[in-house]
Amino acid sequence: MIEFEAEGSVALITMNRPEARNAINGTMSSGLEDAIDRLEADDSLWLGILTHTGPVFSAGADLKAIAEKRFRELSTARGGFGGIVLRERTKPLIAAVDGPALAGGTEIALTCDLRVASTAARFGLPEVKRSLIAAAGGLVRLPRTIPLAIAMEIVLTGDPISAERALALGLINELCDPGEALDAARRLAARVNANGPLAVRESRRLVLESFTQTDAESITAAGEAQMNLRTTEDFAEGPRAFIEKRPPVWKGR
Repeated sequence: MIEFEAEGSVALITMNRPEARNAINGTMSSGLEDAIDRLEADDSLWLGILTHTGPVFSAGADLKAIAEKRFRELSTARGGFGGIVLRERTKPLIAAVDGPALAGGTEIALTCDLRVASTAARFGLPEVKRSLIAAAGGLVRLPRTIPLAIAMEIVLTGDPISAERALALGLINELCDPGEALDAARRLAARVNANGPLAVRESRRLVLESFTQTDAESITAAGEAQMNLRTTEDFAEGPRAFIEKRPPVWKGR
């Protein structure tokens, strides 16, 4: 149900349960966790793209499992819901959304660092319509990503928003035509991977940690990270390539 493919330095992770609108069950959860493990463990992979087959990115939790009170199978010990929403990682992840991402589907998309969506996409947290709570990060990550009043509207009404509105609100990074989300995500991945991978990972970490730090703490942490990078081969390669007027050749070490 989860497919993994390496495309150069990019890991392509595909949710492949279209007959169930890519709803998350136990197999999907363990598969997504395993995919993130592979991405993190492989030094030749610098970034991941999370995409899907079928017309729906993900409808969220498998409601059949919820109705049968099989809640535990929807999460993993390390990754939480879907094996991904709480999974600690160092490498960037891009969501390529070419259809509705609702409930847990929106929460999985919010887990990713960057999001590309086609006009066929919709985003929403409809849990309240079933007397449920968006407990897989949506209530935390959505108001950190878009204005509070709009996040509250989405949470309390349960109504989805269009991809066009998501772009205007800053929920997604790029809007494209249907069928082009994966290619758009690949282009975005290439822009990220044109940079030093170690500096990208450290910068990602520092941005995320800044939400719980004072300005002084964040700036101090950034200085420490810069000092640590000074011992790497890539740190020497960046200035050398600039002086020699050529593209840098990153090694990730």
